Amino acid sequence: MAKSIAKIWGKSMVGSMAKVVILASGSPRRAEILNKHGIKFRVIPSPYEEKHTTTVFSYDYVENLAESKALGVLGLVNEPALIVGADTVVVSDGKILGKPQGYSQAYAMLRELSGKTHVVVTAVAVIDSVTGEIKKKSATSHVTFENLTDEQINSYIEKFSPYDKAGAYGIQEMPEGYIKGFEGDLENVIGISSALLMDLLKEFA
Repeated sequence: MAKSIAKIWGKSMVGSMAKVVILASGSPRRAEILNKHGIKFRVIPSPYEEKHTTTVFSYDYVENLAESKALGVLGLVNEPALIVGADTVVVSDGKILGKPQGYSQAYAMLRELSGKTHVVVTAVAVIDSVTGEIKKKSATSHVTFENLTDEQINSYIEKFSPYDKAGAYGIQEMPEGYIKGFEGDLENVIGISSALLMDLLKEFA
């Protein structure tokens, strides 16, 4: 996949100057995924304050959050660039579980997810800094948890402090015995789907 992304990205030009990819996120997990697939980029964390003002899920809501993050960086860029914003939500029974605000909330979220299948949606928005054109899409994955004991939940929170993660967990760090299985794109659950991003970049080529 890295070769195909590089090929697509090589076609995206403004005059004779290739556009720079700017990741509007300080997430190390998203940066790691882009690096893994050979996408050259710079990081400018978005100043947009992410506020999940509703717990009712909709794709428009999540995609607008991703767009807002990218727009927050647009005014900081003075070169031809494609600005990538992303937002990930965990959805249980139609309700958004955001980032936990402390131990008790993290515990409540993991207890909510225990023994169930939930949905993870990551929206990605890309803005062309020259034209202002915006493209955005979402990817959906399903994750099923094992029936977690109180000891497992407390141990995970104490060891990994998942306060910066939607739904209070990171699938890539969960020990054996926590995740029963998943369907869809694993990268999407971690923070950004490289396949979805590739499709968006292709639209600017």
